[in-house]
Amino acid sequence: MSIIEIANRLIELNKSHSYEEVYKELYSPELVSAEPSDTSDTAAKGFAGVAAKGEWWASTHEMHGVTITGPWPHGNRFIVGFEMDVTNKESGQRFTMNEMALYTVENGKIVREEFFYAM
Repeated sequence: MSIIEIANRLIELNKSHSYEEVYKELYSPELVSAEPSDTSDTAAKGFAGVAAKGEWWASTHEMHGVTITGPWPHGNRFIVGFEMDVTNKESGQRFTMNEMALYTVENGKIVREEFFYAM
């Protein structure tokens, strides 16, 4: 798949909440997933690390809706924008979260995802 096909497929699977398919189809087993607060030592690594990160998010937040924009390709990378309507389950606070994700592709698989948002 080309970079734009991978990007469009990622968006399609996210819109249909097919997150397990994203891992199986698009991600490399050596995937690294980094948040703004992560260092190279704390970023989630591999399917198990990224799955645990996703499980933590789902257990602590209720998603009411998401709008996905993009993709914006550039070489072997692309950006996707996410606007999420979310409630923090512990505090009960509902908020809108705007996030940009930068994906790096090698050998037809996503090897790195980096998330950018205001802390």
